[in-house]
Amino acid sequence: MTGADDYISKPFNPLELTARVKALLRRASYQQPAVENDRIQISSLEIDKQSHEVTANGRAIKLPAIEFDILYLLAKNRGRVFGSEEIFEKIWNEPGAGSNKTVMVHISNLRDKIEAALPGESIIQTVWGVGYKVDK
Repeated sequence: MTGADDYISKPFNPLELTARVKALLRRASYQQPAVENDRIQISSLEIDKQSHEVTANGRAIKLPAIEFDILYLLAKNRGRVFGSEEIFEKIWNEPGAGSNKTVMVHISNLRDKIEAALPGESIIQTVWGVGYKVDK
């Protein structure tokens, strides 16, 4: 890595410094595969990265870019739990301190849209006190 990734002006809170260092380490350790699979199938839900489309039983589910990116992140890393701050950092490319509500609203919107298309199916699970995952 070259150059500055972040900075904190003085005086600073040690908790903020710790949060930013952890965020930097997470971003540095996150490695995307060189070639991504274009489509991910979860139950009756299909996510197509190339066309940026999500379908349920062949019917399109319209998602804003942010919601698509969150769903793709969780689906691509099936079984892995992501905390709200980590989701925020990966999707918005900014430190995630204080981002819990933002992510929670987007996850809620995603669940509503998926539930409307696939009644009774819970694609995104909450791991209480930890974060969110796709596990099917």
